[in-house]
Amino acid sequence: MESSIEDAGARSDGAEGTGPVAGAEPVAGEAAGPVAGAPAGPGSTGGPAVPQAGTGGAGDAPAGAGPRGAGRAAVSAGGPPAASAAGRVAVAPTSLSPSRAGDFMQCPLLYRFRVIDRLPERPSEAATRGTLVHAVLERLFDAPAGERTAPRAKALIAGQWDRLRESRPEVGELFAQDPDGERLARWMGEAERLVERWFTLEDPTRLEPAERELFVETELESGLRLRGIIDRVDVAPTGEVRIVDYKTGRAPRPEYAEGALFQMKFYALVVWRLKRVVPRRLQLVYLGSGDVLTYDPVPADLERVERKLLALWEAIGRATETGEWRPRPTKLCGWCDHQSLCPEFGGTPPPYPLPLRAAGTGAGVRGRMGPD
Repeated sequence: MESSIEDAGARSDGAEGTGPVAGAEPVAGEAAGPVAGAPAGPGSTGGPAVPQAGTGGAGDAPAGAGPRGAGRAAVSAGGPPAASAAGRVAVAPTSLSPSRAGDFMQCPLLYRFRVIDRLPERPSEAATRGTLVHAVLERLFDAPAGERTAPRAKALIAGQWDRLRESRPEVGELFAQDPDGERLARWMGEAERLVERWFTLEDPTRLEPAERELFVETELESGLRLRGIIDRVDVAPTGEVRIVDYKTGRAPRPEYAEGALFQMKFYALVVWRLKRVVPRRLQLVYLGSGDVLTYDPVPADLERVERKLLALWEAIGRATETGEWRPRPTKLCGWCDHQSLCPEFGGTPPPYPLPLRAAGTGAGVRGRMGPD
């Protein structure tokens, strides 16, 4: 989904937030994202290699080599979970979402800060604008087909912005130093342009989504629980399923397209395991550049994604048990809120709040689609 503020509150339950486009290059003025489909490199937690983002390099140094070993703080050998640095009870990861998978592939230490330590992060204009645009496109489908016009969509923006500020007061800080309202006006104008561009890419008068902002969750036979929120699900009269996701940034270059589709294949895997139906089409709608990226998956694709996620989850489990969460420096570090705690920038992570524990296992495929 990526349609609520990226990591607002750094939820540990794996629920989705608005985030950077997996596989996209950083865009000036927009949120940067993990490159989910970058070439694999040495695993950072002592296990088999997992797909990684960025350029590798110094971040792949062996354990104990230089400051990268400092991603591990003092680890308790027993006892109940302690409070995290954010003052919340720390718990081991129990599920995986596309955003959190992307975090780990981008930088294991970032994953730890968001999922285990649950450190707060400042809202950004780009991510908040994405949240706003997503809300407008979702609400537009409440209107009858013939009334789903660009002027109506633009008219929804002010009200959705008010709702967003009410539900997430922290976003009001974005324009606290904007007494004359010029920055806010420019920001709102950009949101309007993104909404208008959508009408050049899709015709909402001819669409009747089966689901909007659909929560999906399933547990694989391995015991790994996958979850997320899909922006839109379209179902044809013949029963064919299309999964659609809106992105407010620009489309990635062709060499990054596979990484950009990682999130969509993740969702397709969940739907396949739940409904025994492989989605006919995956569609990414890039409002920033006016591009539409589509992909028609087959079972072999989704089986590869499942194997990739299992390897990723094993690596996360080892890091959880050992407290070894290595930073992996890339050009995306410039967008990180946690540089002051990162060894790569001379910082020290907070004490590790979890005792050593093994990741749980389970069997069977079970799950649900729709509201909790």
